[in-house]
Amino acid sequence: MLFVFLVSIPTILQASIKLPEIFTDNMILQRNNPVTIWGLAGKNETLTLVFNGQRVQVKANGTGQWEAVLKPMTHGGPFEMRISTKKEIITLKNILIGDVWLCSGQSNMEWILKNTRNAEQEIAAANHAGIRMFTVARAMAMQPQQDLAGGEWMECNPGNASKFSAVAYFFARKLNEDLGVPIGLINSSWGGTNIQAWTSWDVMGSKAEYKEVDFSKIEQSFAEAQQRKQAFLDAFRTDKGIEEKWYAQDGSSAWKKIKLPNTYEGTEIGVVDGIVWFRKTVELPDLTEGKMVTLQLGPIDDLDSTYINGKLIGTINNPTMARVYQVPAGILKKGKNTIVVKVTDMGKRGGFHGMAEDLFIEHSGKRISLAGDWDYKASVLSGSFGIVDVGPNGFPSRLYNGMIAPVTRFRIKGAIWYQGESNANEAFKYRTMFPEMINDWRSKWKYEFPFLWVQLANFMQADSLPAESEWAELREAQHQALSLPQTGEAVIIDIGEAKDIHPRNKQDVGMRLALAAEKVAYQKDIVYSGPVLAGMKKEGNRILLQFTNTGGGLVAKDRYGYLKGFAIAGTDKKFIWAKAEIKGDNVIVYNNTISSPVAVRYAWGDNPDDANLYNKEGLPASPFRTDGLSN
Repeated sequence: MLFVFLVSIPTILQASIKLPEIFTDNMILQRNNPVTIWGLAGKNETLTLVFNGQRVQVKANGTGQWEAVLKPMTHGGPFEMRISTKKEIITLKNILIGDVWLCSGQSNMEWILKNTRNAEQEIAAANHAGIRMFTVARAMAMQPQQDLAGGEWMECNPGNASKFSAVAYFFARKLNEDLGVPIGLINSSWGGTNIQAWTSWDVMGSKAEYKEVDFSKIEQSFAEAQQRKQAFLDAFRTDKGIEEKWYAQDGSSAWKKIKLPNTYEGTEIGVVDGIVWFRKTVELPDLTEGKMVTLQLGPIDDLDSTYINGKLIGTINNPTMARVYQVPAGILKKGKNTIVVKVTDMGKRGGFHGMAEDLFIEHSGKRISLAGDWDYKASVLSGSFGIVDVGPNGFPSRLYNGMIAPVTRFRIKGAIWYQGESNANEAFKYRTMFPEMINDWRSKWKYEFPFLWVQLANFMQADSLPAESEWAELREAQHQALSLPQTGEAVIIDIGEAKDIHPRNKQDVGMRLALAAEKVAYQKDIVYSGPVLAGMKKEGNRILLQFTNTGGGLVAKDRYGYLKGFAIAGTDKKFIWAKAEIKGDNVIVYNNTISSPVAVRYAWGDNPDDANLYNKEGLPASPFRTDGLSN
């Protein structure tokens, strides 16, 4: 046995082929185009790549970098890919050839299938071997990275699909069904992020607000912050509370006093992340044999590990779930019993979130309250490491560098984008930044791929009177990017939820994006969008609006046929609600109190929940205003 071990060592040491994270089993490669495979090997080493009937031999350069280009292939598979040197062979399995789409943005793109409408049924039905998703690991960087921080290609089945981006999944499902082609998805998204984070420094660094920035100092500060964070994470992983068995302590004077329930922020612990241990000793009467004992602690943010008398009785990782544990027989005893709760939090607001009545131990129908005085002891807190929040919005390009740049050599069919909520307060800038980012990405891939996006949904309280709206202006900025070639927009002004920025109906979002793809990327002769304003003209005290993308005709989605969502203004530029009527492919708008109208707005608001102009294909009209643009 020792001989085998010693012989194996040289093989491990000599392993030289290294592939980027994006190349794994189950991946999908882009059809009908040359495909580049790249990686590292020994200096000047010769490699042979064999795939789908092609054999390509390449030589690594003096730093070990190599690149092989496969000739265009039609869709199909599964195939195996073998990459070899004289010393080793790497084999990747279950590879398909199809169309690959980059999927990016903030939380609505990141939103996973298990949290959407009809999730249980959708997941159970998600058996699609021709759909694969690669979820890019979150990563920030000050310089463009050569490789991703992690990820793997996953085949779509009920075991994996719950973790898929829901929008991307429904997009791929329709394309896969309609085209009969495998669809690969590279999901590179991060909730709460602005567009600046996803745009390269080549663009952002040229802007006036950053020209005077000392980039080297920013980079050094970022590196130092990352080092402090890494030290915190190292301490976090080891947790001296486990090493020193705090779960079994019942009398150490090093513990401090605290009142529970409470969050970290509500105590001297403060606004921090980390691990804090809580302890309480409770007197129990004689325990009747065979009777169930319940421990309840209310919701705990984020993860708890709960012990009684040194024995782990349960652990839950859910900040909103009440902790209810059935205590196994033989753990509790008459007299003193020590409850210890290890709370692990990495997203602020850690601690016990319930009410006083949520904390108790119950036996034989009798409850003993656990609210009030507890002991606590911090194992590791972020504040002790001088950690400053260096989130992705803190400085431009960090997400481009860490999550986009590493895959710009990976051939894609196109990109879908769902973002804008975090830029709603700077819609005027977005008019420039959005097309800049699209062009930036295309320049990095070195070709003009189709770029499709989701226009912001309706959200927040509906206005009782016409009003200005940052969200409406952001939608307008998004819509203007349609002036770029090979672009498409999915309008979802009818899908949002007033009280939730994350609409649960991701099915229609994905479907409308897929329609845009079929029109823009696949040149299908279909109606892919709802009505779009094409022009206007004044006719007395009325304004006639002309539309394109009317499909089978304009309709008012109302049981009585009334059009809603229109506002009109006279020369005083004060908007009031208007009446509207469909005339062929046009809409006539008026209010008899205005004799000389000058402008019309439609669905102009954060949440224009009554806007109801559609085409007969069931697609909603895009919001608009005719009164010009402001900054």
